[in-house]
Amino acid sequence: MTIKTLNITRPDDWHLHLRDGAALKAVLPDTARQFVRAIVMPNLRPPVTTTQLASAYRSVILDAAPRGTAFEPLMTLYLTDNTPANEIKEAKASGIVHGVKLYPAGATTNSDSGVTDLAKCAPALAAMEEVGMPLLIHGEVTDANIDVFDREKVFIERNMETLLTRYPKLKIVFEHITTKDAADFVTSAPNTVAATITVHHLLMNRNEMFKGGIQPHHYCLPVLKREEHRLALVKAATSGNPKFFLGTDSAPHSKHSKEAACGCAGIYTAHTALELYAEAFEAANALDKLEAFASFYGADFYGLPRNSEKITLVKENWQVPASLPFAGDELIPLRAGQTITWKLKT
Repeated sequence: MTIKTLNITRPDDWHLHLRDGAALKAVLPDTARQFVRAIVMPNLRPPVTTTQLASAYRSVILDAAPRGTAFEPLMTLYLTDNTPANEIKEAKASGIVHGVKLYPAGATTNSDSGVTDLAKCAPALAAMEEVGMPLLIHGEVTDANIDVFDREKVFIERNMETLLTRYPKLKIVFEHITTKDAADFVTSAPNTVAATITVHHLLMNRNEMFKGGIQPHHYCLPVLKREEHRLALVKAATSGNPKFFLGTDSAPHSKHSKEAACGCAGIYTAHTALELYAEAFEAANALDKLEAFASFYGADFYGLPRNSEKITLVKENWQVPASLPFAGDELIPLRAGQTITWKLKT
């Protein structure tokens, strides 16, 4: 029997880039229309490294939220080699900071202030373990001699077991996993470890970056991987395992900064996130698993209440806009100009 209507608990996005300024105002409505809460990434310029900066950024987001929405930004701090333990404790006490993001220096957009050596973060990591503050990991090494498609696998080999051994009670979210290696690691790890999975990594493999020439709007970090890895992610997302939950990693960049000699990494999925997740789960004959993945498991892991409001997705063909207005430029969403088969009913 073909399912034509999905009524699910309104979900949250456990990994989101909102930027700031005019860019924030352009993209926030897409997220607020679908999600109640979102873990907001701290890689601004300058990065959000203190509770004071997180509070200020939160106020900016709330001021930009569309009227009539009850969107709640869940703030994060940007981990550096010098983050003090006292900052972690202050962040926890604030009630507004829900995680600390580890970017290996140079791993992705605005990560140049990131961590150069995990050993330098020992005081902060110990404080996080003590107060129950999750560590959100962009899990890639940045060594120039490591193949870009192997950066996640090597990060697991070099760092993840060490973290689990040294900080056994530390809650870890392995962000936007892209490989079978990562899915297997999270599955076998203790219950203190979970992972977010993006919709673009569920729907696309690395061939999508090269169809008909270089496709800059399909370039993200971590990059798309082989089909065997995509299938492993689909299996994990649709398994019913509460360690895996929704995180779009929606990352807006202007058209001119993507279609450039050195194009930015990031895919904008917030415009059609839920519709595309529904497509991915339907293709796996697992629509019955979507609600828990999107609406329950992330809240449970972060120790937050599940949402109560419901939303409806209907089986209906509609065309994604070819572009969206974006801070004086254009923003190209995933599936721009194409027809998709699920639609969020508003």
